[in-house]
Amino acid sequence: MVYPKHGVGQITEFKKINIGGIDVETYVIKFEKDKANGMVPVNKQSHLRPLATINQVNKCISILKSKPKIKRSMWSRRAQEYEAKISSGKIYELAEVVRDLNKGDDLMVDQSYSERQLFEKAYERILSEFQIILNLSLEDTQKKLDKALKRNLVSQTQTTTSPVKQATPELSEEDSVPENEETIES
Repeated sequence: MVYPKHGVGQITEFKKINIGGIDVETYVIKFEKDKANGMVPVNKQSHLRPLATINQVNKCISILKSKPKIKRSMWSRRAQEYEAKISSGKIYELAEVVRDLNKGDDLMVDQSYSERQLFEKAYERILSEFQIILNLSLEDTQKKLDKALKRNLVSQTQTTTSPVKQATPELSEEDSVPENEETIES
């Protein structure tokens, strides 16, 4: 399941708890990425959505490949709109945020701190969902996303580091030329 406020999680159990003298039925959700558990009341299950289908992933990849649509409004207004799209839980809106905030390999130069934060939040969420749906390793999923976004140096954009992501720069630099060749062939 996807819980928009926290990303991809798995319902592990159904539990009744007592809050202030009221019995509440809840879903217990495990979020692997954050190594955390959360509870969502059953009557709030509309806030949950199933994982995207492969067709939805393909449409998201088409969105990622399309030209960014950036409004000419002030950044503070756009930032609120991006945050709302990220929190909406709608995968197409998430893909639009990633597309619109993607600056390719020049991310560190052209983006403010808040733009990078929003991009990374959206990128991580779509990456984790794609990884589960496509049943690929994190590196392979990241390569697929980066290819759609025409990016080669993703690791430069990531401020959060994990052992998997630290290995990514070596792969990206070595594979950057063959990746271009793949694009020409396919």
